This record gives sequence, C-alpha cells and structure tokens, in this order.
Amino acid sequence: MEFVGESLRAALEALSVAAPQWLSALVTADWVRRYGARIDSYRFPKGENVRQEWAEQVGRDGFTILEAAFAPGSPGWLREIPAVQVLRRAWVEQYHRDGEGVRWREGKDLPPGRRRLCSPYDPDARYSVKRGSGWCGYKTHLSETCEPDAPHLITQVITTDATVADTEVTETLHQGLAARELLPAEHDVDAGYVTATHIVAAQDRYGIELLGPVGLDTHHENHQGEHFAQSTFTVDWQARTVTCPQGKTSASWSSQRKSSGTPLARVHFTAQDCGSCPVHEKCTKAANGKRGRSLTPLPQDQQEALETRRREQLTDQWQQRYNIRAGVEGTISQAVRRTQIRRTRCTGLPKTHLGHIFAATAINIIRLDAWLTETPLGPTRTSHGPARPRRISTAHAAVSRISQRSPEAPGFLARAR
Repeated sequence: MEFVGESLRAALEALSVAAPQWLSALVTADWVRRYGARIDSYRFPKGENVRQEWAEQVGRDGFTILEAAFAPGSPGWLREIPAVQVLRRAWVEQYHRDGEGVRWREGKDLPPGRRRLCSPYDPDARYSVKRGSGWCGYKTHLSETCEPDAPHLITQVITTDATVADTEVTETLHQGLAARELLPAEHDVDAGYVTATHIVAAQDRYGIELLGPVGLDTHHENHQGEHFAQSTFTVDWQARTVTCPQGKTSASWSSQRKSSGTPLARVHFTAQDCGSCPVHEKCTKAANGKRGRSLTPLPQDQQEALETRRREQLTDQWQQRYNIRAGVEGTISQAVRRTQIRRTRCTGLPKTHLGHIFAATAINIIRLDAWLTETPLGPTRTSHGPARPRRISTAHAAVSRISQRSPEAPGFLARAR
C-alpha cells in the first residue's frame, strides 16, 4: 500500500511540474486529501475493509492518470516522464482491472520478487527479507585479505539487488578476482556461498580451496533416534546402483536436474525391500509397504566433495581453521559505522555499486594508515557475565536500503491548483 500510494504521488508531483494545467483538470479535492502528503503506513485508515477500499481507490486513481496520459489527444511527451513510466509498470504488476472493477494482485498472480518494483524512486531496487528483517534496496558482498603479517584490505566489492542469493555471487566473485590476478589459495566464506558445485568449480577452474560449512544431511531425519543418512549408502557410480546398509540394491536410477540447473540422480528402492526391512523406521518416514527409500546423489565429484566437507567440518581442527572468517564481520561493522554503507546515497545499481567501491577504498586507506603508524587493533569486547557459548554470525552481506522519500520537497497541491 505504501508503494502504490507513493508511486502515484510521485507521478502527480512530476506531472504538476511538467503539465500543471493538464493535471488540474483531473484532480479533485479528494485527491488533495489522499496524496497531499507523503504516503506512510501510520496515515492509513484503520480496519482491513477500509484499507482494502483505500487501495482499490488508489488503483482507480492511477488508472485515471494513465488513461489520460496515454489518450490519443494528450501530448506524447507526458508518457515519457520517468515517474509516469514507473506508475504504468507498477499498476501492471500490482492491479487487475476488468468488468468487476480494480482489484489487487495477490500471491502467484504477482510477478516474481526479482522483477517487481518496490520503490517509485529507484527502479533497480528490490525488496527482500533475511532472518525476519525486510528492506528495499541492495546487497553488498565484501572480500578481504586475512594474512596475519599484512594489513587486511578489501579486494572485491560486488553489489546486487536485494533478491540475489549469496550462492549466485560465488562464481562472479572468483571471476572478478581472477581478472585482476588476485585469486587466493584459500577462500574462507560464509555458509551461504558454499555448495558442492562451488567447492569443485573453485578447485578445478581457479585452484582455490573454498573453505566454508555446507548443510548437514537431514534427509528423512528421525530426531528421536538413529537414522540412516545418505552417506551410509554405498554408491557404485559405474553400475549406477546404490546399496543400502542392509545390503539391498536400488531398483532404478534416473538422471535429472534441479530447478537451478544442477544435475543429480534420483534413485529408488522398491517398496517390497523397504517394507519388510527390520530397520525401516531408521531409514524412511514412508508408511510400510507404500513406498521405498529414495536418494538424490549429485554427480560423483560433487557428492564426494560434499560428504568430505561434512565430515571435516565436525572436527575441532576444521573449526579452528575456519575461525578466521569471523574477521569479515568486523569489516562489515566498520563499513556500517564509518561509511554508513547500509544507507545508499544514490539511486540505481551502477551508482550504488560505485558508492560501495568508494566506501571500501576509504576503509582500505584507514587500514593502511593504521598499519603504517603501527596503530593497534581495537580489542574485542568481553562479557563480564557468565560465560556463554561462542556465536558466529552467518551474515556476510551488508544491506543497502534506499530512502522512500520523494526528491520533490513541496506537495503537488500548491502547483496543481
């Protein structure tokens, strides 16, 4: 509701400057009351039904402006105004209009979040939610050196819209480092950047050991007792068969792909073998005799890399080695405190990315100065209360939000009248 209301208000602001007489013939006193001030949620009427009526009224008003702007007799340049173009796209994405009137689009009727506008002032920004916190804007991915005998400098900055998952950035990051001849021998990353595909590709293409935790095997997990994970099954890659811990052999093997394009195999055991198995409850949740156990192994090199990493990350040695990655959390904190990187000063992905590069450059200058002047690092804060288990945050991307405030200071009413 904030987005559609502010999108219409932004278009009215722009039209009141570009064509005040044309606009004054369309607006009424009710429009002045609805769109005279910035649209904020605390100004919305109370009650679900009243809000629904308000949203539909905004939809009808928006269609009124669009119909007038795109009418044959209207000046052609009106429809070229950026705010009007945003309004047209927003109304296509957010509203239905048919013989029954104007209605919200909901659920699957809406475009995917990656394609859907979330701000009338920045068409590149997108809305996303991470661990319950939602924002409209971008993500920043930072990489830095971490040798103990050298200053820690940021070597790569990637800016994406807020909907891009961390796993989609790993390959882009390595390509950028390779182009600048800055590839590391070991790359310590957050869990969000690691998959079996990434581990294998980083080693084969760039000679990098990608160090980061992978997800545990929780397929058919029984939390009340022992269960047979996929790693307890023996795979014969040449014969394309799988043998279960009880010695039964799979009945089928078919090659498929995930929605992301990653190849995998789908392996099935017969219902007869699984239904009569004495350890059925430890293997599958399917009811006896109805369905056999199924597995989805990745290609051999990826599956072996995945199982190796799952075993390694449970050891104290691997955990101690991986502790170094926590240092990048300090970098994100420094970027937030010293450069206010969570609030972008620009609109558009290219300018926002340039701002992030400036922020990273400033941090590098600060760190080089501290290194040359032998300024010690700030101490880590220590709790004086009872000892608590050590926690490592899984976040590795700083968030850039965009302001929803209109760049036009006065309201459209004074100029429209």
